[in-house]
Amino acid sequence: MARRNGCLIGCLVAGVLGIGLLVVLLFGVGKLVDVADKTLVDPKVYEAVKVGDSESEVRAKLPSGESFVKSTLKDGGPAEPAGSQCAWYLSSAGDSDTVLRFCFKDGKLAEKADYRLK
Repeated sequence: MARRNGCLIGCLVAGVLGIGLLVVLLFGVGKLVDVADKTLVDPKVYEAVKVGDSESEVRAKLPSGESFVKSTLKDGGPAEPAGSQCAWYLSSAGDSDTVLRFCFKDGKLAEKADYRLK
């Protein structure tokens, strides 16, 4: 009888741990999808927009860019133009270490830059 209870408790603990691991795994996958949705830009979009384009038109083509990796994307890039507000993204091309930066000033795209993530 004691062996049965021990096995039952062991199976119950294993089941709870397995469910907990599954929840953590799904949460992690959800975070990765969230980052991808907010930070990946097609290089064709980068090429299509030109300096001087309206900020609202350019931003309409871009995801929000707000994610926990934003500070990492800033590292290693060229200096930001004075008085501008920039947004950083990862290229959706096969080489996911290319950063695409868009800087806006006075309602226009003031500069765009691409560089390798460090």
